[in-house]
Amino acid sequence: MSMVKESIDVDIPLHHVYNQWTQFEEFPSFMEGVEDVRQLDDKHCHWRTKVGGVEREFDTEIVDQLPDERISWRTVGGDAKQKGVVTFQSLDEGHTRVILAMDFQPEGMAERAGDMMGILDRRVKGDLRRFKGFIEERGRETGGWRGRITPGQAGSPGQAGSGTNLSGSVGLPMDE
Repeated sequence: MSMVKESIDVDIPLHHVYNQWTQFEEFPSFMEGVEDVRQLDDKHCHWRTKVGGVEREFDTEIVDQLPDERISWRTVGGDAKQKGVVTFQSLDEGHTRVILAMDFQPEGMAERAGDMMGILDRRVKGDLRRFKGFIEERGRETGGWRGRITPGQAGSPGQAGSGTNLSGSVGLPMDE
C-alpha cells in the first residue's frame, strides 16, 4: 500500500469544519474525480469515482468517529482498496487544521506509475484546498452529524452513532 498525508488550515471554527466534513454527499462539490457519494447509513457510504478515465465504485465503512477530532474509514466492498483518517485540530477560535492521511492500493501499471509521480498527493492537496474554499465561501457548514462511532461497534445500518444528521448524509469511513 502507498500512503498520502496532507493538511490545510481553514479560516473557520473547528465545530463548523468538522460538521461540513461529515456531509459526505457534498464531496463531489470539492473533490476532483468523485462523481457521487451516497450515504447508506451512519457507518456506510457508496462511492462512484472517475480518475484518469478509470471508473470505480466501492463502499466505505466508518470505523472510528469522534466529533470535532477524527473520522477514520476503510473500504469494504468494490474495486478500490483504501483506509484513512481525517483529523481536526483547533488552532484558535476561528481557525482549524485538517489533516488527511490515507493508505491506498494502486491497481494496474497506470495507477502505480501515477503513485510514483505523486499524482495522488497533488490531488489530495487540491481537494483540501477546494474544501477550504467551499466552507470559507459559505462561512459555515451545510449540515452536520455529531454521532460517535467506536472501533468494533456492533449495530445494523442506521443504528450506529447518537447524533443528529442535519442533512440526511452520514460520515466518512476509515480503518485503524
